[in-house]
Amino acid sequence: MTDAWSFTGAPPAIGGAATASPTLVEGSMFCVATATGDIRQDGFNGLFFRDLRSLSRWELLVDGHRLEAVSAEQATPNSTRYICRVPPQPGEADSHLLVVRRRYVGDGMREDIVVYNLGRETAGCTVSVLVDADFADLFEVKENRVVPHPERVTQLPAPDPPGVLFVYKWLGHGRDVLVTCDQPLTRVPGMFTFSVAIPPREHWHTCAQVRFVVDGEPVPSAYPCGQHPDFSRPARRTREWTGRAPLVRTSHAGLAAALRMSQRDLGSLRIHDPQRPGREVVAAGAPWFMTPFGRDSLLTAWMALPLDPTLALGTLETLAMHQGRAVDPLTEEEPGRILHEMRFGAQAGLALGGGNVYYGSVDATPLFVMLVGESFGWGMGADDLDALLPAADGALDWIEQYGDRDGDGFVEYQRATDRGLANQGWKDSGNGITDASGRFAVPPIALCEVQGYAYAAYLARARIARHLGDIPTATRWTERATTLKRAFNDAFWMPDRGYFALALDQDKKPVDSLASNIGHCLWTGIVDDAKATSTVAHLLSPQMFSGWGLRTLASSMGAFNPLSYHNGSVWPHDNAIAVAGLLRYGFVAEAHRVARAILEAAAAFDWRLPELWCGFNRSDFKAPLPYPTACSPQAWAAATPIFLLRSLLGINPWLPGGQVAVKPQVPQEFLPLTVERLPLGGANVRLVVELDGSHTLEGLPDGVVETTALDA
Repeated sequence: MTDAWSFTGAPPAIGGAATASPTLVEGSMFCVATATGDIRQDGFNGLFFRDLRSLSRWELLVDGHRLEAVSAEQATPNSTRYICRVPPQPGEADSHLLVVRRRYVGDGMREDIVVYNLGRETAGCTVSVLVDADFADLFEVKENRVVPHPERVTQLPAPDPPGVLFVYKWLGHGRDVLVTCDQPLTRVPGMFTFSVAIPPREHWHTCAQVRFVVDGEPVPSAYPCGQHPDFSRPARRTREWTGRAPLVRTSHAGLAAALRMSQRDLGSLRIHDPQRPGREVVAAGAPWFMTPFGRDSLLTAWMALPLDPTLALGTLETLAMHQGRAVDPLTEEEPGRILHEMRFGAQAGLALGGGNVYYGSVDATPLFVMLVGESFGWGMGADDLDALLPAADGALDWIEQYGDRDGDGFVEYQRATDRGLANQGWKDSGNGITDASGRFAVPPIALCEVQGYAYAAYLARARIARHLGDIPTATRWTERATTLKRAFNDAFWMPDRGYFALALDQDKKPVDSLASNIGHCLWTGIVDDAKATSTVAHLLSPQMFSGWGLRTLASSMGAFNPLSYHNGSVWPHDNAIAVAGLLRYGFVAEAHRVARAILEAAAAFDWRLPELWCGFNRSDFKAPLPYPTACSPQAWAAATPIFLLRSLLGINPWLPGGQVAVKPQVPQEFLPLTVERLPLGGANVRLVVELDGSHTLEGLPDGVVETTALDA
């Protein structure tokens, strides 16, 4: 059996002519369908709920014919209107039947099916819905290895309202899927049939409902038939989310469009803990990663702080609750370690040691400590800090006891068994870490950006301790950070190349690839000032900068492939982090160049930045080439425009010390620019940057003052 956690690359493509419809997302549920709205059994289509495919077939036929797509209009992240036509009858040029399917996803699925007769005669037709549920695990679908198990599924008729009930029982998992319609129908196994006569210029309508029962507990549908969708729970959540989000006014239409899409997509990717209704976590991305990820959720929450700081708090609380407690080689759990990924499907409990949590990440743990410090700076309450500090200290213990496995001061990774991830940084595909000749690095591997994360984590903990008056703790972590920075600049710097090594291998030799990871080192501040100019020159070289953004790997490297997942593609979040690093070291023109490229690329994707795109030169094609398997929406890609704006505005709060640093370095074409309802310590702050670059900041919390730079 293929192990669910052992990814060797990107997930399979879901695109192509048959699946040109946008993915619908709401919480832990998503739906992948064709351009006509059909869910077909011959691909990666499906209605997925809590990591199981709860509908594997949902096809609409009229007179036995599949529909022809006209258009698919996505109104919200969790609803779409599919407009289709019935193929013309033999010998006729025109079709007289138009079919509109309005689909809503939210703790179930609702579909309103409307057939319009555009002709001058009454149309008699048979409308059929083919329906099935295979309850395949998400990993089985993603890896294209679904094997039917009919003995696990029972199909029963549902009398009132008419429909069908699928009952799934296997290994203690119980899942019922009830499919019903509000019109009289003829029912045979796997198919509903409606015989209808539609007068000229009239229409016929039915509402179909898909509802769930999980382990005996009914899941209330967010979109019951008979209720207007605008009054649903997801619609109310969206209005509340939008109503409290910051308002950005800018003369740059592209920036404004990208920010609107970011806000919308991050709202759709929020997952709510049913046991803790007020806690929200951002899922990593649709369609395959609608679950909390350590690294992805932490970085997304950091990047989205100007939008909603409560996402960071919910993410930290959730990850702290699942922080490692014991040593388990199969799940790679270790005391203090922050998880890599959570799963809830049928195979999740079988994949690694019987758990649904996998911990094989080298960077989530220092990122956790970084986010605790940053969230405190943005106004996280003292009680919340008190609750999270033990987890932060446990994470630091993991860095020293388990992350630094050989005691050299650097954080390394090496999987505990052959079932784990071979690479455990953000470039976690099997071929993600190579040297300049293209050879795989041999573990244990110390990644350059992870040392930067550890450095920033030490400083974050020192700053908190200093604020709390714990001088010994502050001194300890400050000294630890100073030592690490010195050692990093000695061991990772390659003077003959003029840039930092991607990593150190098992022999502590530099892995000499030129890669985008060095942009993360700039972001965290671990780079010596004297080495910054050369580092930036290589980062913005033609080999790294494609014109549509920074590549993950320079085109001069042996493993470079612009079609590769991690070895030459362009990732927007990676670029946003590099922009923040460039601005930190004063390279404003270079930061503007990268930010402009990302926003120009966003235009080619209708302002929804995907997870990544191909790393061809801008001169090769008229637009960035989509990567076939990219998640969209994807969390840290969605947060990229927000983080770009924060970096360009130079917003850096330390509310416990009563300070907010603001240093706008905004491209001229974005000006004038106004941000209203910026959340800072419970206040809604207004920031205005004028055409001449001057700015005003209004509405700060009591006791907080503006400064150009924070106190150390």
